[in-house]
Amino acid sequence: MDHQNCPVKLTASIIGGKWKPPLLFYLEGRTRRFCELKRLIPGLTKKMLTQHLRELERDGIVHRKVFAEVPPHVEYSLTRHGESLKPILKLMSAWGNRHRARYGVPGPRSRKQSPPTNNGVSVTPAPLFAQLPGLAVTSQPLCGDEPAA
Repeated sequence: MDHQNCPVKLTASIIGGKWKPPLLFYLEGRTRRFCELKRLIPGLTKKMLTQHLRELERDGIVHRKVFAEVPPHVEYSLTRHGESLKPILKLMSAWGNRHRARYGVPGPRSRKQSPPTNNGVSVTPAPLFAQLPGLAVTSQPLCGDEPAA
């Protein structure tokens, strides 16, 4: 497989960049309005939000629904094709949470919670891969002709 046909490169070209991953994160499982997305992602300009939403719509990842109202009302959601990215986004989220300290990124601010219990017995959460039954693990190389490690 040559560099041009690399599936990782294709995926990164569609969902990669500074703003697309957070957009996909906030669209997962719900419909959002333009202003809501802009408010949720600090530093994202109106121009960049418009550009990335158009690219995601063009690639069939995001659905744009326009309501014929005054003032205009537009909602964005993931398409079925976009929903197929959920396992990738969950893995990216888990990796980011696991390695945030290494990159100097503080954890989310939340109240300390005791571990989940079931009638007083501590419950250990299932591993991430157990929650992703549709994710196939193959021995194919990620890119190029190099063998899988």
